[in-house]
Amino acid sequence: MIFDYETLRIIWWAFLGILIIGFAIMGGFDLGVGVLLPFLGKTDEERRVILNSVGPTWEGNQVWLVMAGAALFAAWPTAYAVSFSSFYFALLLALFALFLRPLGFDYRSKLTTPMWRENWDRALFVGGFVPALVLGIAFGNLLKGIPFHFENDMRIVYFGNLLGLLNPFALLAGLISLSMFIMHGAVYLQIKTIDPINSRAKSSVLIFTMITLVLFALAGGWIVTLDGYHITSEIFPNASSNPIAKFVKREPGLWLDNYGHLPGLWAVPISAFISGGMTLVLSRFDRPGSAFVFSCITISAIILTAGGSMFPFIIPSSISLNSSLTVWDASSSLRTLNVMFWVTIIFLPLIMIYTSWVYRVFRGKVTVDHIRKNNHTLY
Repeated sequence: MIFDYETLRIIWWAFLGILIIGFAIMGGFDLGVGVLLPFLGKTDEERRVILNSVGPTWEGNQVWLVMAGAALFAAWPTAYAVSFSSFYFALLLALFALFLRPLGFDYRSKLTTPMWRENWDRALFVGGFVPALVLGIAFGNLLKGIPFHFENDMRIVYFGNLLGLLNPFALLAGLISLSMFIMHGAVYLQIKTIDPINSRAKSSVLIFTMITLVLFALAGGWIVTLDGYHITSEIFPNASSNPIAKFVKREPGLWLDNYGHLPGLWAVPISAFISGGMTLVLSRFDRPGSAFVFSCITISAIILTAGGSMFPFIIPSSISLNSSLTVWDASSSLRTLNVMFWVTIIFLPLIMIYTSWVYRVFRGKVTVDHIRKNNHTLY
């Protein structure tokens, strides 16, 4: 084996972050487009233009979400078990909302009656709005801590409920997730459409980029007073996984501890504001391709800010601090991480190459005239 246990654990923590960011970038803009659909499309033809801007590629974007779930299951099985127990009803809500997307894309244009199409437009709005909000709420609750603990036989006991997940900080995180996906979707529509949809998308970029940055700043101020977690006992990075073989303390402001020890980490949240500003400027000057790149950087920086704060914690426990799951005690075996590492090294580039090829094939503007000429073959 090339890597030791400690190195593989860090690599897989990074892989999980890459997959989450990959979904936020690739799946985020089509969720945002779904939310914007009823508002930017004033006529049926305009809404069909919006749908066809993401129609050929949205299914492939969901691969990133599937891979993130698979990576969590394979590399961090204990974290997988705790997260799916804790967020069970929230994840079901997001999953059922996602079910509306293939149905909406496939059935919306089967009938021409206005009521039929309007109802599917609402379904596609829900299919974008709910997952974007729920994913942010889940991240917010990770920073707050989840009410779970381990029994002596390592059985997981969860004491929370769906309403408990809807605490103020988690809702703020949910709004950040929602607004940044809408921002991302608006930039994408600016790339793929012409006026009048293009002008409406440009206005949406301005509004939702500003909202994203303001909410992100509010969350940054809140995190100073929010209880953070810190391991107080000795860490054994190469030891076998045992989530209860450590001592953890919780105090306000500890989520900034990593930034205190590594001041260079401040470049991550700062870059979110800089790239967000560049997204605004480039969008206003009708350079949506470049704006899309900076929108990707903004999303990545926001997610990395949370990851940089939490490391090495994956899922903190709010009621049994020592049961909190970390990079060092929630992973699979050394052999499993090593085998999965090589699987990822082989297949992740293939997925990225194929995705790039698909977007190259479907590049270019989608227009009303294009819809009229291909009425029976487009969404």
